[in-house]
Amino acid sequence: MRFSVSQLWEVAPGFRLLNSRTAHPVHRPWVEQVRPRWAAAGLDRGWLAELIPPTGYVPDFLTPAPDGPAPAPAAERAAVLAAPVDRVRQDLDHLARHQGGLGPRLRTLYADPRARLPRVVREIETFTELALAPYWARMRTVLDADVFHRARQVAERGTGHFFNELHASVSWNDSALLLVGRKKPMPRETAGSGLLLIPSVFTGPSPRTRVRLPDPPQLVYPARGVGLLWESRPVSGTTALAAVLGRSRTLLLTELESPASTTELARRTGLSPAGVSQHLNALRGAGLVSAHRAGRSVLYARSATAEAVLEAARA
Repeated sequence: MRFSVSQLWEVAPGFRLLNSRTAHPVHRPWVEQVRPRWAAAGLDRGWLAELIPPTGYVPDFLTPAPDGPAPAPAAERAAVLAAPVDRVRQDLDHLARHQGGLGPRLRTLYADPRARLPRVVREIETFTELALAPYWARMRTVLDADVFHRARQVAERGTGHFFNELHASVSWNDSALLLVGRKKPMPRETAGSGLLLIPSVFTGPSPRTRVRLPDPPQLVYPARGVGLLWESRPVSGTTALAAVLGRSRTLLLTELESPASTTELARRTGLSPAGVSQHLNALRGAGLVSAHRAGRSVLYARSATAEAVLEAARA
């Protein structure tokens, strides 16, 4: 049994949130920020819009088993690109049974997966860059904290206690893992060896499973602490931080509570666009800010290092 943090596993449930017209009680701030960029990029009417229906089955080839505790997004996309042709077609057959058929775009994917998969992967990359990457430092903090908590549970109180605390639909009965609501059983003979546990920000309210030989079974579950993910955190201690970084750079870091473009930051802070750009380049060089392309603009986001620095200043 092992844990893995996977950015790719956030694509399908995140896409569904953006495609939904129902306001989500937790993720509404993220949806309101990302949906305009998502629609402007045409992702609401592209390959992923057909591959990820509002409910039900999502093709397994979109979520290959993560290799390692935190695989790089590029490596995960490469695994999608390398999906065997037969597997892609089997998954599309399964999707067609659920959907009542395939549209013209997915029929071309079925006919020639090797030629069409690069287009799917480019869309995944675009989605990742505009919807996940600018927020990943914050999301990763929640996911890593969940893994730490769960691993400590296993070490201190055993696997049975861990499963019984994981989710109301999951329980351990001495020799079997019971999943309420799963339509098909997962006998060891057909489910592969081991178990891969993947905490997720967007998956919910119930866990998801993926069972596909030769991969180990994957159980994706809602991470602890998601309810506080998008809450604004009070900014304090900036006077001391400004003595080190300078007032303008400290101001920009505090304004990057949500990812923003140079133009937006200039409007918010009163700094000139050229000055904002200069400061952002310096912060990026120091590893405090990351840049992510979203269509014609570039979004800047605080890095995990910046979050740690601000947390230290608050303390």
